[in-house]
Amino acid sequence: MLYDSVADLDLTIDDYELDRRERDTSSGFTRATTVVSLRGDGDVGRGEDVTYDNDAHDALQGVDEPFDLTATYTLDEFSGHLSDIDLFRGAEPGQAIFRNYRRWAFESAALDLALRQADTDLAERLGRTYDPVRFVVSTRLEEPPTGDRVLDWLDRYPDLEFKLDPTSEWTDEVVDRLAATDAVRTLDLKGQYHGTTVDQPADPALYERVIEGFPEALIEDPELNDETRPLFEGEEARVTWDYPIRGVETVEELPWKPEWLNIKPSRFGSVRSLFDTIDHCRERDIEMFGGGQFELDVGREHLHAIASLFYPDAPNDVAPSAYNDPDPSGDLPTSPLAPPADPQGLSWE
Repeated sequence: MLYDSVADLDLTIDDYELDRRERDTSSGFTRATTVVSLRGDGDVGRGEDVTYDNDAHDALQGVDEPFDLTATYTLDEFSGHLSDIDLFRGAEPGQAIFRNYRRWAFESAALDLALRQADTDLAERLGRTYDPVRFVVSTRLEEPPTGDRVLDWLDRYPDLEFKLDPTSEWTDEVVDRLAATDAVRTLDLKGQYHGTTVDQPADPALYERVIEGFPEALIEDPELNDETRPLFEGEEARVTWDYPIRGVETVEELPWKPEWLNIKPSRFGSVRSLFDTIDHCRERDIEMFGGGQFELDVGREHLHAIASLFYPDAPNDVAPSAYNDPDPSGDLPTSPLAPPADPQGLSWE
């Protein structure tokens, strides 16, 4: 099992730092994250808290009493220690999943540090190799939607592939225009989100338009009800799931055995949960691809490292962060991303 390969890594933590990051995004909001840096024995391991609540990042910075992290552990012992710490310091996060996001920041930083202290990297520790990573660009269309944003990207980089978020405002003309590009690989219906800024309620007309208009694309996170479930009869193999996937038990609770899953490490919270789920998928021939959370720093590198090891050729929604800038300029990295020449820890620089 994957986790057994890292669980007994020795880990020494002398202190830690928290650094807030902030950047405007192409999706029209200001993204804030926090980089967690764990220090020990002259090495530094880093992770990134991707909680979608800018005030929560401010609050994390604003507390004087530090978390009790200084000690020597195995990686597994550190994970158990984190289970006893309230990383939100008594505050209730806006969404329960935010607890996983913050925990992943500390767990991924600990894995990075433990690997560095052992003078190794994740690929070497797991007995695998880093392969080039194929990526797609995730974007929402302009309002009202026309598809111009996708066509502008293709004018700049003709080989780009895309993950798009359909909304009820998409017309037949928009679908036809986008389908004609043959560049759309995944369509995220956002039907599993409730009470967030990206909710897209179940819309049978939209679902039918997308299913028929993009017959080869993966379709992510539909909301299934009496009206929409019949639309997916015979299409189950290209339905993929993202928001509900937080561990093996959530995979087993899906309405049918999936052919595809979107793996976002931060959703799992712990290294064990992530690795156990990857093991579960590999044992059951479930295809995987990577997903991102508008990371601004090292968190994006971690996505590249994990995708490189387990699903490098999939339509990974892990485009370099520059693609999320409101007005990306200069020459951007193109797909596939080359693996690092001298990898260290969990990073993939």
